[in-house]
Amino acid sequence: MFKNIAILSAIMFSAGSASYAQTNINLGGMTVDTAAAIEVSSDSLAVDQDSGKATFTGNVIIGQGDLRLSAAQVEVVYAAENSEIAQLIATGGVTFVTATEAAEAQSANYDITSGLLTLTGDVLLTQGASAISAQTMVVNVSTGTASMEGRVRTVLQQGGN
Repeated sequence: MFKNIAILSAIMFSAGSASYAQTNINLGGMTVDTAAAIEVSSDSLAVDQDSGKATFTGNVIIGQGDLRLSAAQVEVVYAAENSEIAQLIATGGVTFVTATEAAEAQSANYDITSGLLTLTGDVLLTQGASAISAQTMVVNVSTGTASMEGRVRTVLQQGGN
């Protein structure tokens, strides 16, 4: 998959002119059922009861509804008031996949309480044949709105292309 991302990135950065045609990229398309159960698998787990954190390490895969997250390490932060998962902090090459799109970044912070998913560091979002990259992407998975910042580049596939 990373080979395909590298090829896609090379294509995106070599595109010399901007496209003013209508885009078929929907930045807010990544929605998640925030009430769905969260399932986690990893090579190891360390729990710190005092800080209210659990750290999953090695081949971490997290699922919530149709969303799948994979990373080298994920820290789970629990809310002090109700012991429910409040935040997931993923590092070490992060991939988010839904039924219709995929996003990659160096790290991600998913605030389950607010519904904000923040991807940072070489973010690449693909939707079908189209792709967009930036340094930061913030998605409100509850409302379906999103924004990208930091040298945004895109490849837009039009019609029969």
